[in-house]
Amino acid sequence: MARSPLRANKHDREILRLAVPAFGALVAEPLFLLSDSAIVGHLGTAQLGGLGVAGQALATLVYLCVFLAYGTTAGVARQVGAGDLRSAVRQGIDGMWLALGIGLALIAVCWPLVPWLVDLFGASPAVDPYARTYLKVSLIGIPGMLIVLAGTGVLRGLQDTRTPLLVSIGGFGANLVLNVVFVLWLGFGVAGSAWGTVIAQTGSAVVYVVMVLRAARRHGAPVRPDVAGLRGAATAGAHLVLRTAALRVVLIVGTSIAARMGDPEIAAYQVGFQVWNLLVFALDAIAIAGQAITGRHLGASDVPATRSATRRMVQWGVVCGIVFGIVVLAVRPWLPALFTADGQVRDLLLGSLIMVALLQPIAGVVFVLDGILIGAGDGPYLAVTSVVATLAFLPAALLAYWTDAGLVGLWLAIGVWMAVRLVTLSLRARGDAWLVTGAVRR
Repeated sequence: MARSPLRANKHDREILRLAVPAFGALVAEPLFLLSDSAIVGHLGTAQLGGLGVAGQALATLVYLCVFLAYGTTAGVARQVGAGDLRSAVRQGIDGMWLALGIGLALIAVCWPLVPWLVDLFGASPAVDPYARTYLKVSLIGIPGMLIVLAGTGVLRGLQDTRTPLLVSIGGFGANLVLNVVFVLWLGFGVAGSAWGTVIAQTGSAVVYVVMVLRAARRHGAPVRPDVAGLRGAATAGAHLVLRTAALRVVLIVGTSIAARMGDPEIAAYQVGFQVWNLLVFALDAIAIAGQAITGRHLGASDVPATRSATRRMVQWGVVCGIVFGIVVLAVRPWLPALFTADGQVRDLLLGSLIMVALLQPIAGVVFVLDGILIGAGDGPYLAVTSVVATLAFLPAALLAYWTDAGLVGLWLAIGVWMAVRLVTLSLRARGDAWLVTGAVRR
């Protein structure tokens, strides 16, 4: 009898202990927008398209700062592996101060640029006012969103993914209730949806601040801003910013092209992309475990354990990707009706979901290896290869637009992007250059 690819392994308990709660916390984020999409979609196609455009613009601003979570997780985990919990918490606090500063700066810079940001995504005249309204309100919540990223990174680095899960559940529940009240009961429209998300995210940020302050008191770590620490946190995240910027170019161009195809196309792409995001975050749960486990093992200078855990997490990624693809195909006939009554949007979404399903096994490997290399602090390589993958995507996406290949052609271009990432990350993982040990990667 053939062996199961996931037959019991010594790393499984640790992977599951970190990945299962991380899964719940990660899927809560796209569920914010999925619930918003389901509620706003009943207002009309233009409103749903406005949410799609504004959501992509907001996500771009926030995810450029994802190093606040990923870099913090890797750095804190290395300190934990080296046995220095005080320095681990201190490093996390520096990240949270940096998050607050960046968040306030983004509000000041981006508020007057809202019309330009919306135009950048190619919103039609019908979609434009709804996109501007949602984005203006949502900018107020950016400091809270970034503090959530940094606070999550601190706890993950401390090998705690359960607390972020509980915070995410509370935030998602609050967001859903507030959206129902503001949009459906009080009739505040798209603005009500944005305010619901702002309030929920800010509340979550307050919880993280309290949790990290308690950890600082417990381990004797100072909480005041430290200039050297802030500079170190910013410098460590520079390569991850470039990596994330390259990834966001793909998502921006995809949304822009879909918007230029027509209002039904951008509406269908918005929903299809949120389903993709939900699955990406689910697969990223293993990557989060990879960040924490890899950082801790390398901090403890245990290369064999790092190698062994990497192999196991890749196996989990492959199997989960196959399962997710099957699930998407199974629910595909009924899913579009949850988001829109527009027949044209439904038909476009049905085609998109096939592509989303087929890409899941590749995504399973890509996102796991990406997380493992982030945990190793291999930012320069990730930055360069992310740019290479984006350069492969751009001509494929433009070709889909110029040849009227529709949303299926656009998703094929995303498949090209994922394939390049699969090759470059796999080659790196097979080598030894990323296996740098010690409490601090030098």
